[in-house]
Amino acid sequence: MSHTAVLGTASPESVGISTARLAHLDAALAAEVARQKLPGGVAMVARRGKVVHFSAFGRRDPAVDEPMQKDALFRIYSMTKPIVSVAAMRLVEQGHLLLAQPVSTWLPEFASLQVDVDGDAEPAPARPVTVHDLLRHTAGFTYQFMGASPLHQRYAAARLFSRGLSNADFCAALAQLPLVNQPGAAWTYSHATDVLGRLVEVIAGEPLGAHLQRTILGPLGMDDTSFHVAPDQQHRLAEPFATDPDNGTAVRLFDVRTPAVQEMGGAGLVSTAADYARFMEMMLAGGALGDVRLLSPKTVRLMTSDHLGAIPVTGELLPPGHGFGLGFAVRLQHGLAPGAGTAGMYYWGGLSGTSFLIDPQEQLHAQLLIQQPGRREHYRALFRELVYAALLD
Repeated sequence: MSHTAVLGTASPESVGISTARLAHLDAALAAEVARQKLPGGVAMVARRGKVVHFSAFGRRDPAVDEPMQKDALFRIYSMTKPIVSVAAMRLVEQGHLLLAQPVSTWLPEFASLQVDVDGDAEPAPARPVTVHDLLRHTAGFTYQFMGASPLHQRYAAARLFSRGLSNADFCAALAQLPLVNQPGAAWTYSHATDVLGRLVEVIAGEPLGAHLQRTILGPLGMDDTSFHVAPDQQHRLAEPFATDPDNGTAVRLFDVRTPAVQEMGGAGLVSTAADYARFMEMMLAGGALGDVRLLSPKTVRLMTSDHLGAIPVTGELLPPGHGFGLGFAVRLQHGLAPGAGTAGMYYWGGLSGTSFLIDPQEQLHAQLLIQQPGRREHYRALFRELVYAALLD
């Protein structure tokens, strides 16, 4: 496999986007920086294979009087999940696993799970957790911040976010905790992709970071994407405010300056806008970028279709009119959701504020990279509205 060329650029009007309307996006983000609600960030919009908007705004680090640069490095947290999901689906395409197979086939610690029922644990779930469950977040795992029940408190006490455990030890610790619900019973956002990352390691026979580098990041030319930032590149790392501007609480993000023991498949990567654009363009193009093919078009369609159907959704992360595929949220219809978008659009975001969307119907992808966790939902909605408002056809 060879590296692909950087995405080309074009004038917005040449691909049906308004330059004047994109100026509203820049103005809105600049106003948030001026209000000291947002330290800075990078925004990118691409359509029909061309980048039409690429801007850096505010400061890279609020403690340093230095402007944000387009090549800044961001902790992308859960924007790691789609990349790890692609790694898993490549193994499916190669015949190494099937979606319907139990996770315990490769990770035997998950063969003896229990299910939490009103604070008590039943001996065993009604059926095994499958690979399909991991990809669509129906495994029955959760995150400590998704609730305040005794089980969520046990998640916190297990320090699953410490990154001090190897992926193997992390899975051993997680398997000791009861499931929050039966496998397949509900969509519950969770550590499922962290388990998927360990599954990839076991099947591939190599650490997750090395596998991603060899099979996805390297072939796509995503040279700035990794699980930690080397010393000679740390001057590019974007940083949050020390305290949240709305409530004054301390803001703590992952320390990515030194390698962590755990290469967290659900939240660990650092990346740039230019790198992530390559990944999005590959997905939008049906699994290939230039002469590099990672997935078949049929697999991309499978990943970006709804896999929930009538399965109920826990929490408020999925708006009305949305489902979830294999690593991505999926918009199911033009209306119903309180925000702009097109049926078939798929997306996700990260805890620190990063977000992206890919819209096959509009041949569009866009991303906003910021490090402002406290206002992440506001900025995701604002960014999406202003991107879609700039489309002319």
